[in-house]
Amino acid sequence: MSHIPILLGTAQLGAPESGGRVSDKTVVQELVDIMLKHGHIGIDTARIYGQGTSEELIGTLDFRDVARVDTKIRALNPGDFSAARIKEQFKECVAALNGKKIRVLYLHTPDRSVPFEDTLQGLTDIWKYGGFEEFGLSNFMAWEVAEIAGLCAQHGFVPPTVYEGGYNIVDRQIEAELLPCLRKLHIRFAAFCPLAGGLLTDSSAAAAPPNFSPARSYVASYYTERYMRPAITTAVAELLQVVQAHGLPLAEVALRWLQWHSMLRPDDHGVIVAADSGAQLEANLTDCEKGPLPEAVAQACEDAWGKVKGDAPNYWV
Repeated sequence: MSHIPILLGTAQLGAPESGGRVSDKTVVQELVDIMLKHGHIGIDTARIYGQGTSEELIGTLDFRDVARVDTKIRALNPGDFSAARIKEQFKECVAALNGKKIRVLYLHTPDRSVPFEDTLQGLTDIWKYGGFEEFGLSNFMAWEVAEIAGLCAQHGFVPPTVYEGGYNIVDRQIEAELLPCLRKLHIRFAAFCPLAGGLLTDSSAAAAPPNFSPARSYVASYYTERYMRPAITTAVAELLQVVQAHGLPLAEVALRWLQWHSMLRPDDHGVIVAADSGAQLEANLTDCEKGPLPEAVAQACEDAWGKVKGDAPNYWV
């Protein structure tokens, strides 16, 4: 079992014409079953993944009465997080997931055109009727999280209990302000991009990973803007030399760093790990179950962050 919980990432799932790389139900069911075998029950998806077809594919799966799904609604246009639109998007999620109970419902990105009170009222109405169990935030600034938590306490809205954000060896901006805010408010953290979109792998450290290609991934522009920066690519190449000298794959180092050397805690929501095949997921989960890194490798990871922190991407949008 891993030190920090793992959730199955599903941004790669969905119809090919909608940008999905994995559309075979048999393969996806295998991914869920492998997760359960390793003691992990969480599945992380979003309304926007595969233009809704990721949720639809997940809706066809057998959860073995154990697995749980978290999903996200997103503000693509001003006004999308009005109370009325929140409820419409929630209904779309439920229909796509074939009625599967939603554990965490996230606001995927802020909609700063709508007062938080309006958004929170819509979410609370859904929550009171049992539509979801927990309310989560993603891509919000720390001060916005604090403001939302205060409004929830003041008005009796459903409070946020989970925050999902990017976190890996070269993407640690959350540590300075956001994580202390979350700890103070008793909000758990879920980490996405543990491999920096594939940059933190042996094959991709010296060149743009496949996920950075628009032909392979519909989020290529996101990965490129976030990680293809000279300071980051140089630091990763230097880190690769150190980990290879210790006979370790860079992806394994990245996953073990999150498990043992990051600011994550066992009571956090978890690390989101994606895979295109059962073999890939099995390897990733096995790496997550290994112990702390050798001291020299852990220090090299720390040094890499020191080289890039001045040009690291924001945790918010």
